[in-house]
Formats: sequence, C-alpha cells, structure tokens
Amino acid sequence: MKGQRVEEEEEEEEEEEEEEEEEEKEEEEEKEKEEEEEEEKKKLMKLEKEGRPRRWREREI
Repeated sequence: MKGQRVEEEEEEEEEEEEEEEEEEKEEEEEKEKEEEEEEEKKKLMKLEKEGRPRRWREREI
C-alpha cells in the first residue's frame, strides 16, 4: 500500500515537471516571436527614414 502512494507521488512530480518544461518552452517561443516582431519594426522604421513608399517597405520585408 505504501509503495503505491510513493509511486503515485513520483508520477505526479514527473507530470508537474513536464508541465513546467512545456510552460518554459512556450514562454521561450513567445519571447522569440516578440523579438522577431521588434526586428521587423526596426526594419520598417529604417526604410521609413530612407523615405521609401510604404508598398516598397512592405515588399522588402
């Protein structure tokens, strides 16, 4: 009986660790996506400063 409880607790701990890893992975992916969007904004701003028409800027990105 006692061994079964220990086994169940270990399974719960493993599940919690897996959930934490998933959350960390999702956060990392979200951070990367935000960084990519920031880079695109910087490119747009640079092209805007150069005075290119909007359609050119969109095409270059």
